[in-house]
Amino acid sequence: MAENGTDCEQRRVGLAKEQHNGNFTDSSFLNEKKRRDREERQSIVLWRKPFITLQYFFLETLINLKEWSLKLWHRRGMVGSLLLLLSSLTVAYYIEGAHQQYVQYVEKKFLWCAYWVGLGILSSVGLGTGLHTFLLYLGPHIASVTLAAYECNSVNFPEPPYPDEIMCPDEEAIEGSISLWTIISKVRLEACMWGAGTAIGELPPYFMARAARMSGAEPDDEEYEEFEEMLEHAQTAQDFASRAKLAVQNLVQKVGFLGILACASIPNPLFDLAGITCGHFLVPFWTFFGATLIGKAIIKMHIQKLFVIITFSKHIVEQMVSLIGAIPSIGPSIQKPFQEYLEAQRKKLHHKTDTGAPQSENWLSWAFEKLVIIMVIYFVLSIINSMAQSYAKRVQQKKLSVEKTK
Repeated sequence: MAENGTDCEQRRVGLAKEQHNGNFTDSSFLNEKKRRDREERQSIVLWRKPFITLQYFFLETLINLKEWSLKLWHRRGMVGSLLLLLSSLTVAYYIEGAHQQYVQYVEKKFLWCAYWVGLGILSSVGLGTGLHTFLLYLGPHIASVTLAAYECNSVNFPEPPYPDEIMCPDEEAIEGSISLWTIISKVRLEACMWGAGTAIGELPPYFMARAARMSGAEPDDEEYEEFEEMLEHAQTAQDFASRAKLAVQNLVQKVGFLGILACASIPNPLFDLAGITCGHFLVPFWTFFGATLIGKAIIKMHIQKLFVIITFSKHIVEQMVSLIGAIPSIGPSIQKPFQEYLEAQRKKLHHKTDTGAPQSENWLSWAFEKLVIIMVIYFVLSIINSMAQSYAKRVQQKKLSVEKTK
């Protein structure tokens, strides 16, 4: 009897879905059509269809600008208040007076924090692919501060040029006065701001899933569609990836705040699923964002900081360079550029660089700069492709709605 009741319920849900689509369409035909549409969208990339991709990108940009303009117009009271506040701050910024020292201090701190928050948002949002800003920006910054702290025996770097450039202070410091906690405190602000940015970047999946659940509309996101399919086939999941996703979903759904905190506190590529799960099950905003902010900006960020600081501490770096030199045949040739780079950095920290003579660029610095450029270019291209594919999905949905009305 129970099995018959379950079968009837499944048939009823299936019939309801088919009626919602306008007629009794075969589900396999719909799945095949979705698959073809997805493959067609994924083929719209700059290196395959450059003109169509650019055209769709500009059209999607115009649509987004129109939508944002309408949203701002509907909230014109709040926008007007913000503009008034901005005008008052601008006047205070340009008027001379004793307050200018405080204005300059606030400006410096605000721009520094905004820079790292922005990089954190880019790392987790990415419109399809995140820019790995920890590896490209924050990690190297922490490593530079760590190496400089051990070389200078101090973290009181002169400002300016710090943070744009690190130099040892003129006064002599006591050998061995640098501790792990001293370096952590020096980079805490930028690390926490970056972590807060990654927490902000996790909000779009949450809001998308929450809006889809509350409105009852069909989801306009492939990750959300995958999430619903995962819930439907939860009992039959066999592969490791599906089981891992289900484990994250169950942890967040059953444990709540502490489950979200646990997922956000460790490097977790499946955290987007946690945001979708919280939105789908209508978890309160401050429960989700509060746990995410604490996990990413405080707990996870301190774990990552500790890893980088320990890895780039003076004795560890010296041991790694020695081990590189011990590699048979190629070791000494690989070890030499690392030694030259470290020696150049030491001279730079102690103001011993010869400003009159041109300095030869180490190939490690050259390679890292080119890697950053390549990653940024790839990130920009991925945004263009993603927005073009979003417009293609609009076109496909419009065609589907026209077919339903016939």
